[in-house]
This record gives sequence, structure tokens and C-alpha cells, in this order.
Amino acid sequence: MEQLIRVLVVNAGSSSLKLRVLGGTSAAEDAVTAAADLPAVGGSVSGGADAASIEAAMSSFGPIDAVGHRVVHGGTKYAEPVLVTEEVRRDLETLADLAPLHQPKSLAALDAVSEVLPEVPAVACFDTAFHATIPAAAATFALPAEWRTRWMLRRFGFHGLSHAYVSRRAAELAGRTELAGLRVITCHLGAGASLAAVHSGRGVDTTMGFTPLDGLVMATRSGAVDPGLVLWLEEHARMPSRELAAALENRSGLTGLAGTGDMREVLARAAADDPRAVLGRDVYLHRLRTSIGAMVASLDGLDILVFTGGVGENSPEIRSRTAAGLGFLGVAVNDAMNILDKGARGDDWEITGAGARVRTFVIAAREDTEIAGEVRDVLGRR
Repeated sequence: MEQLIRVLVVNAGSSSLKLRVLGGTSAAEDAVTAAADLPAVGGSVSGGADAASIEAAMSSFGPIDAVGHRVVHGGTKYAEPVLVTEEVRRDLETLADLAPLHQPKSLAALDAVSEVLPEVPAVACFDTAFHATIPAAAATFALPAEWRTRWMLRRFGFHGLSHAYVSRRAAELAGRTELAGLRVITCHLGAGASLAAVHSGRGVDTTMGFTPLDGLVMATRSGAVDPGLVLWLEEHARMPSRELAAALENRSGLTGLAGTGDMREVLARAAADDPRAVLGRDVYLHRLRTSIGAMVASLDGLDILVFTGGVGENSPEIRSRTAAGLGFLGVAVNDAMNILDKGARGDDWEITGAGARVRTFVIAAREDTEIAGEVRDVLGRR
């Protein structure tokens, strides 16, 4: 009989610290056996995480065999999960500038949990790792070679733990036991948002780039903008780079367009013909649909479309409006299935419309399951 492995999954976000204990001998058997949501840990690498509050929250969790940490950025060195050592910890700190909203908090949580569980092995699981298989044509920026070599300038992509899980789960729901040839686009739509093109189970393209600022319109982040626009603001408007960065990260996206980053409020106000909300909704959808089209081009076709994340899972309107612009690709949504409540459909369900060539699914984001599986893989290699 296999030993029960209990993995504490630590997900440090910008506003909260989520702790989940998953128990089982494999990902297929994983269930959350304990959970706690705490306020965000400190924003600096050197401190701010409250080990005492974490220890108190974990007092009823029972024994922990391993810890898995969601870490946003692994750079080019860490293309797969890795056991955390002092060297790994130092390496990850050097990447904080590439994901300033996320990396420092992940590391602060790692330090705090390690203080509580010093003898328990900790594994870093990276949001960039799933995209390490993107071919050079998709990953390379058309910049001077010396720049790309010296500063590691390339498309990294993010939300990889989510994209990995939901693309595999979609194949299961579609009854595909073999992934060879399967073309999937996963739409992770939350406060942060990105798409991934997945061919035969491997990432081949994504919308986020060198940082999590690129790509789709997000709650507070701009997504893709003309770099010349940024240079113009710096040169002609004399806008300091720090102010530019803060605006692009925190005052843009839906917030800049509609005055709020909450999609529920945007849609409610748009339904009442508020012009700013209508513009925010329409810009969001335009970027989303055109980006899905680009991902289809990377895949040379499409078999499955997946919605996940807070907006993707909970907004029937965003799903239906997105699909309405993709009929030429064979995408169509069943309106009745699209609006089912959770009691009638569960966490994962199909919303494919009649006659559609592409199957469409809504799948709950389960980075915790993906992380627990990666932790077991790493410990199995030790």
C-alpha cells in the first residue's frame, strides 16, 4: 500500500496567502483536507511575513510531509519544479524585479513557512515552467542579440500552473486518453489574465511576455501597449519610469478604462449603458478574441477552448460574448449550459453549442492540485 503523502500548498498572492493541505498518493486522489486564507504576507523579500499567524492557522492541519510553493518566476534556469536550497532561494530573489507584484511575496511566504516547518522539504513550483517548451519563434523578441543574451530577454509566460492543469483536465473531460495532436487554448481570466496555446500537452505560445504586464487587458494591468507610447511618455511628458510602472501595473486595464477592476461591476454598469463601462467591456473582449485568434494560428487549428480563473469560471456573459466573436473558428456556446449554477453542473462542465466544431469547457482553477503533483514528482526523484 502506497504511503499517504500530505502536501501543504502555499499560494502567496498580492492580497492573500492561501494554505491548502492535499492528501493522497497521487493527483487523481487528491482532496483538500485542511485550508486557511490569511492576509497577504509582507511585500518585501527581507521580511513582513508573519510566521506566528501561519503557525496558528496550521495548528489544526495535522502532520505535513512536504510543502509546495507557488513561485511566479523561475527565469531560464528553473524550467521545472525544484527542491528549495539556499542556492535556489538566492537565485529566486534575483528574479524579483521581473515580477515585482508577486515574487517578493512568494519568497516572504517561503521564508515564513520554512520557519514554521524547518525540517519539512520545500519545493518551488513555477508559473513560468509550463511555457519553457515554447519554440524559439514564439519566445524570442526581435531585439539586439547582445541584449537578449546579456539580460535574458525572452517571452517567459505566466499562470503556467493553471494552464497545465486545465489543459490536461480538458483532455480528460473530452475523453482524450492520448494527447498527441490535441490543440487546446486555455483562457485564464482573473485579476491577472493570460492565454496559452497547448499542442499535444505542451505549451507552444502564450500572451504574457517578459513580465506579467504583457498581453490581455487585466483588472489593473494594461496588457500589451506600444513600447513607443511608453517611450513617448518618458521623453515628452517627462514621466519618471517609476510612475510609469506604477500606472501600468496598478491604474490601467479595466480600472483605467471603466474606473473599476471588478468585472462584475463593469458588466452591471455596462448593462445600464454607462459609457466607460461599455468601453472597458468592449476593449477587454476585443483583446481577448483577437488574442485567441492568434493562439489558433500558433496551433494551426483548435479542438478545445477552456475558460478558467475568477472571471472565466464565474461570468457567463464574458464567455458568451467571447464565443460570439469566434464562430468562424467553429466555437459556439450552449446558452442554457453556460448559465447553469454550481449545484447543477459542479466545478467543471461543458458548454459546447450544437453543431460546434470546437468543444468548450469551464474548468475550476486548481493550481493546488498541480503543485501537489509536482511536489511528489520532485520527491520521487530524490
